[in-house]
Amino acid sequence: MTQPMAQDDLVVWRPEGLYCPAGDFHIDPWRPVDRAVLTHAHADHARAGHRHVLASAPSEHVLRARLGAQLPLQTLAYGEVVEHRGVRLSLHPAGHVLGSAQVRLEAGGQVWVASGDYLLSAHDEAQPTCAPFEPVRCDVFITESTFGLPVYRWAPQAETAAQIHAWWAANAVQGRPSLLLGYSFGKAQRLLAALDPAIGPIRVHEAVATMNAACRAGGMVLPEAPVLPARPDRRALAGALLLAPPALQDSAWSRRLGDPAVAFASGWMAVRGQRRRRGVDRGFVLSDHADWPGLQRAIRATGASRVIVTHGYEAELVRWLQSQGLQAASFGAVGWSEDAQDDALAVPAVAAAAHTLLPPTA
Repeated sequence: MTQPMAQDDLVVWRPEGLYCPAGDFHIDPWRPVDRAVLTHAHADHARAGHRHVLASAPSEHVLRARLGAQLPLQTLAYGEVVEHRGVRLSLHPAGHVLGSAQVRLEAGGQVWVASGDYLLSAHDEAQPTCAPFEPVRCDVFITESTFGLPVYRWAPQAETAAQIHAWWAANAVQGRPSLLLGYSFGKAQRLLAALDPAIGPIRVHEAVATMNAACRAGGMVLPEAPVLPARPDRRALAGALLLAPPALQDSAWSRRLGDPAVAFASGWMAVRGQRRRRGVDRGFVLSDHADWPGLQRAIRATGASRVIVTHGYEAELVRWLQSQGLQAASFGAVGWSEDAQDDALAVPAVAAAAHTLLPPTA
């Protein structure tokens, strides 16, 4: 079910990632290229080393925090149009994380949209940490499929928050700290925005604090959460909730916390076996990606007659789309999934000369 390349396709697959031949630029390439359009700042989409980078204006501070202050970055406001080599390009909210964008391309009478990662709530809930998903009408829609199976269906956010609060409160009664694992960019901010500080103190790992600062600089409103000291006083942690990246679950840092109750917030927690494999006390189902109904709603809202599926359960979603009468296939791209996002503590700096990504062409 790999997508055959047509001569006039606006987006094709190359080893570096998605490529627009007419515009001579890549979308979320994972190898260094001359011109890159980045949908958002997660490490499986935003890599260092590109000569020119275009991204949404709200993503600027997080991208620079992750890829270096000297990132050769040109930004666009949502809906702003730039034309390059006859291709009209604009960015539109994806609802995934701060600054996440869908890439709309128009040329030769065709409109394509590359969605990147996106979240479309099945419960019409507000997303406090980023702009909501905006359906963009198109002829061809390139969709992710991270959670492209019917088993993945998200509960209302308030229900998940209530579960977290009950777990935290029960641990506090026992005098235990609660270690809640969530990706430092995206998940951590959603959790922080939903937590009730009346239950107890909230502390964050320095990696989360760094992303919090970048998100606030990008316009996100977040409650204050002090950084947990490298060598904390265990007595002061009793009843506290500690927010940290998943990579620290069995680290020297986590062993300094004493005997915390440990939970992981992720869409993967919808499958019980994943909770066992993670070795956590609790798993809370919370994702920044669309669930199965959300994928269907988003695809229908585009009005696209042709859908290209990538990143996740590609074959399964392709079969379902074909059963609905749509022309569907996949690029067969190899990418990272949600649980492989980079939560490295060290942020690499990138030394590069300033450029504009899409300079005027003759």
